[in-house]
Amino acid sequence: MGPQRTQPIGLILSDEERETLERWARRPKSAQALASRCRIVLACAEGGNNIEVGARLGVSRHTVGKWRNRFMAHRLDGLNDDPRPGAPRQIGDDAVEAVIVKTLEETPKNATHWSTRSMAQETGMSQSAISRIWRAFGLKPHLVESFKLSPDPQFVEKVRDVVGLYVNPPEGALVLCVDEKTSIQALDRTAPVLPLRPGLPERQTHDYVRHGTTNLFAALDVVSGKVIANMTDKHRAVEFRSFLNLINRNVPEDLDVHLVVDNYATHKTPEIQKWLIRHPRFHLHFTPTYSSWLNLIERWFAELTNKWLRRGTHRSTKELESAITAWVDHWNDEPKPFVWHKTADEILDTLAAYCQRISDSGH
Repeated sequence: MGPQRTQPIGLILSDEERETLERWARRPKSAQALASRCRIVLACAEGGNNIEVGARLGVSRHTVGKWRNRFMAHRLDGLNDDPRPGAPRQIGDDAVEAVIVKTLEETPKNATHWSTRSMAQETGMSQSAISRIWRAFGLKPHLVESFKLSPDPQFVEKVRDVVGLYVNPPEGALVLCVDEKTSIQALDRTAPVLPLRPGLPERQTHDYVRHGTTNLFAALDVVSGKVIANMTDKHRAVEFRSFLNLINRNVPEDLDVHLVVDNYATHKTPEIQKWLIRHPRFHLHFTPTYSSWLNLIERWFAELTNKWLRRGTHRSTKELESAITAWVDHWNDEPKPFVWHKTADEILDTLAAYCQRISDSGH
């Protein structure tokens, strides 16, 4: 017979240790390794050998034994990870600071921004070291983002007005997002498009022939996702008025109509103002200047462009308009509303945080 397994020495906890272990065991996901060790020690204190505790917690007996022994030897301090072995850091804090300052405050003589290669040559470090420093401090000299902050003095009020229509549409009314997609070109390639083949993508020439343009007026129903659309040769106030008449004919007379529009001049002409007076059930809600992202119709225009127009070929304006009409009809057969998720407060808080970051004022 082999040697019998001995019961491990009992593990006794003080009240303070038990309270600490129970608190650590409830830590969030970022500290689950420590929480698991705490649960092992607590289970060992309840009794049982390593095999029994491991089976109860779903870990190996070796893991139980390791943390039991570590706790017995060092108590709570024994549950922390040991320092990892490895060579000491060779790049000092002063060198790291010099790289950060140079990245933020200087530019190379022959470029608009630093690369890992140019910074390595400038500082005498390796490219991998520069890359690690940039990653650690979130520096991306190669990346540039564009932005445009609205100077609209009524920005906050307009955001709350438009978002309020999205998240809480008024009863007995229809909310439509309206805009024009102007100068859509009827383009044909100078050679036939080569179709998709196994191992080969679809291919088309980089140059094209223009066959005229059209302008698309569209109104997206926020609730149903259906679209009212019309195409015209021009996009003046008179065409916008005609589109309003089209909306008026398509919306039941017992419903009020709330239109979300941008600040384009044709939406504010005296002619349009007179039309609105004659049709009191129509109400215009203007997005802030430079805030097209707030109008859901822009999301629908992106669908149209990406799925239908960008790779399409059309030999005439008439052919282009027929193609757009067919796509709109297909969309309306199975409409998909775009659900707005962010509240006005969330949008304003995000913009405020971004302004604080780029202002570098600390206030």
